Amino acid sequence: MASATATKNPSPGTAAAPRAGIRGPWLLAGALITVLSLVAALIFSGAAASGRLLDPGAVTRWGLPIALTVHNVAVATVVGALLFAVVLLPKELKPLRSTPAGRLAAVGTAAPPAPEHPAFTRALTLAAVAAVVWTLSAIVVLVLTYSDIAGLPPSSGSDYTAQLAFYMTSLPTGQAWLAICIFAAVVATLCFGVRSLNALAITLVLALLGLTPQALIGHASSGSDHEGAVNSLLLHLTGVALWFGGIIALAVISGTLNKLTGPVLKRFSTMALFAFVTVFASGVINAAIRITSWNELFTSAYGQLILIKTAATIVLGVIGYMHRQWILPRLESGRGSLSARRVLWQLILGELIIMGSTSGIAVALSRSAPPEPTSYAPDATPAVLLTGYELPPALSPSRWVTEWRLDWLWVAFVLVATAAYLAGVLKLRRRGDGWPLLRTVSWLLGMVALTYVTSGGPAVYGRVLFSAHMVDHMMLMLVSPLFMVLGAPISLGLKALRPRGDGSRGVREWILVLVHSKFSALVTHPLFAAANFAGSLVLFYYTAAFGYAMRDHVGHELMMLHFTITGYLFILTMIGSDPIPRRAPYPLRLLLLLATMAFHAFFGVSLMSATALLQGSYFGNMGRTWGASALADQQTGGGIAWGIGEIPTLLIAIGVAMMWSRSDERETKRKDRAADRNNDADLTAYNDMFAQLAERDTKLHGDAVPGGDTMQQAKQGETP
Repeated sequence: MASATATKNPSPGTAAAPRAGIRGPWLLAGALITVLSLVAALIFSGAAASGRLLDPGAVTRWGLPIALTVHNVAVATVVGALLFAVVLLPKELKPLRSTPAGRLAAVGTAAPPAPEHPAFTRALTLAAVAAVVWTLSAIVVLVLTYSDIAGLPPSSGSDYTAQLAFYMTSLPTGQAWLAICIFAAVVATLCFGVRSLNALAITLVLALLGLTPQALIGHASSGSDHEGAVNSLLLHLTGVALWFGGIIALAVISGTLNKLTGPVLKRFSTMALFAFVTVFASGVINAAIRITSWNELFTSAYGQLILIKTAATIVLGVIGYMHRQWILPRLESGRGSLSARRVLWQLILGELIIMGSTSGIAVALSRSAPPEPTSYAPDATPAVLLTGYELPPALSPSRWVTEWRLDWLWVAFVLVATAAYLAGVLKLRRRGDGWPLLRTVSWLLGMVALTYVTSGGPAVYGRVLFSAHMVDHMMLMLVSPLFMVLGAPISLGLKALRPRGDGSRGVREWILVLVHSKFSALVTHPLFAAANFAGSLVLFYYTAAFGYAMRDHVGHELMMLHFTITGYLFILTMIGSDPIPRRAPYPLRLLLLLATMAFHAFFGVSLMSATALLQGSYFGNMGRTWGASALADQQTGGGIAWGIGEIPTLLIAIGVAMMWSRSDERETKRKDRAADRNNDADLTAYNDMFAQLAERDTKLHGDAVPGGDTMQQAKQGETP
């Protein structure tokens, strides 16, 4: 399974070392096992069997699952290869002092550009090829999906083509696959056209965003918990892409790592652990939404496929545990290096085969009907049609605390951010460095507040009441970001994370790149942050963006993301301690705070006095039988915007004033200490300067009019 051969003609900057890796035939074997697993799962579940009223034919019934499998493997490969290039691998070979380039660099002479590291080059080649496969397979899936839905075999006729065009541009599933094709084509173009790490990082983000349309059109597209199913499926796809794609990339570049094998594996192991937890937890959540009883889990084909996937995931977790506990320590210490490398690549090949077969099972699962219905009932209420959920009970003070609907995207963010923050604090304490307890408490309070705002009472009632929505909005902008800023997460990360020495960019390096970027200089400029903070209210509520955020799940998530970031950046520029490119002087900060307070007051008063309903087709058609009317509730929301908006802003203004005062005190103390050190040299020099000026004036005027003042004599009409 693994081969070890001597390296011939090592590149500059690398020493001759045994090469070990996974050869191409084993990768092809893994692909074959993936296809066989898919076929077996389709036969087992009956997903590819004919017998429907409108049968699209065998080409579609078998071709669509195969194309989907190729698509899923390709997009995962793109993500994994870009992840290695952007985060895990050095871009360039580091020249050794024994090479001409190394000697030139050592004496300070300009050296020729360092060549790309072979692993980096191979990772980008893999990403480019996989992106092309992703694009082509997405096009095939788009065509065959329409064939499957319409019950028509693929055809080149004009009627079929016209209906396919209508499907792509007017129906949600067709629009989603068209968006995936566009994402894939853009990513493929960038993979061939860019080489800088910053551009590749943007390409990686675009590839991950390309998973969103697929999450929106799965079994999660409707049902009892639409948003929970979509979010959990998106987390699942992201985790699988990072994990499975990373394993594929690791297998392909294995022969070029050489001395980087240990460090790269250690970095990937940390990421794989995160991906494993994400995949397992999101899979359980999504399965719980689709299956509501233990009987369905064990008796239905859908449930049995889920059990097989779960067992495979647990096996993969055990293999990952073996990597972390047995192989990585031996590679780092050098004990049993050759045997450890052999077992390492054998285990990675085993992971690749299991993941490939699981991917085939997952496609068959997506083609099988879940026990829980995934469509709305014919007699669905207006609230269900507008929000996807039944109306919550009448709002009362206790229900602000008791009503919850977990938003799994934000829950995942909170869990990861909290774990990372606490890990950073523990790392500092183990090194003997301190970290203020109040900052830790502040960050934890911010995470609790963010969870409550995105999943608690404000989130539940914010979908049916404008007033509750305004509570949700103001807490997103002002409450949770306030605690998060006081936690100083960027400073903690820069202090806890050690810089890498091999030229690759880890989390610390990417933080520094972002902090010092032109984009950061723009968004953290105090004038831009204040204008964005205040102007977003008008641009959001008085345009179609408000309706999009209330009706569409993606719009709702983007709304929460935008206002959280907007509030965070504004508060960061006012009272934050994390590094940013520009700090406004304290008088300007107070002026901007007063301006935003006035704008919030104006916005709140305008809502309180409005006689027209914002998004009346949404809030006016909710079918709510309790509480105030939609217009009266909107006016209440205006008062909330005024009140909640002013109180935190006033507290921030007080904080700015206190910081200004402390800054003046520190400056005064600094000057006093300097004066003590040099015996008031500055004051003495200042007094000497005036004494010299006075002496000069005395000499000049004294010589002109002995014993008198020339100016005084001139006033009295005397001649000097």
